[in-house]
Amino acid sequence: MTAGTAAPAVWLTSARATPDTLRQWWVLTIRLIVPAITTGEIITAVLAPITFTISFYIPLNRVMSFAGTGFSSYAQFMTPIVMLQAAAFTAISAAFRAATDMVSGLDRRFDAMPMHPLIPTAARMAANLFRMLVGLASAVVSVYVIGFRFHGPASHTVGFLLFATLIGIAFSIGADVIGTVTKSPEATTQMLVLPPLILGMLSTGLAPASQFPHWVQAFVRNQPVSQFAYGLRALGGDTRGNAGEVTWSLMTPPLLWAAAIIVFSLICTVRLNMKRS
Repeated sequence: MTAGTAAPAVWLTSARATPDTLRQWWVLTIRLIVPAITTGEIITAVLAPITFTISFYIPLNRVMSFAGTGFSSYAQFMTPIVMLQAAAFTAISAAFRAATDMVSGLDRRFDAMPMHPLIPTAARMAANLFRMLVGLASAVVSVYVIGFRFHGPASHTVGFLLFATLIGIAFSIGADVIGTVTKSPEATTQMLVLPPLILGMLSTGLAPASQFPHWVQAFVRNQPVSQFAYGLRALGGDTRGNAGEVTWSLMTPPLLWAAAIIVFSLICTVRLNMKRS
């Protein structure tokens, strides 16, 4: 081979396709969103908050109205737990999806492609965000039907929706890590069913802390679900003024809980994906 013909050959062998990171992320995201719509999975995201609202409100409304919550209605008081349960339901689906991708070997196939190792996780999170927004919208409509109303400036209403979304993102990122580590869809689902149930029951989501036994009240007040509920109630407001003022002293603990979950989960996500790649 002459020197004149060697240069084109070298040029051809050194040419490489340049991966379009944004396009890869978009294609993988659509891969998760479209089946959720066509198979009816998104209907579950709509029905779950409705089920939570009915399950909490019908058996507890009269009892808690008699016991007293300090709010204008029990619907106003229990709205945060409906929002949190909707976010937790999305998180369980997120963990199941992550575990399924691991056990099916899909993540290993992605690792062999010219793709940034975090793109599959980013695509899952985008799809989780889509399902979560649908669930939170259904939750807002559900609690509105039973009597919840926003009392306060528009900035508080926007803050309520953004804070609920932030909590859902924190739950979903943490659940994605758990599903990636567990690598078993069945075990992951079973593992994530109990924590939301236990923390939800032992929180101020359904009843004030004063109605719990004295020895457990400190835990009930300070655990993350209760702190999230305090923040959402303050942003939602109430006609009796017992929801709390939207101040940094009230909002800092729930914001710190959400930030801590997100930061810790992101660190784990980066370490897991970089180590595997």
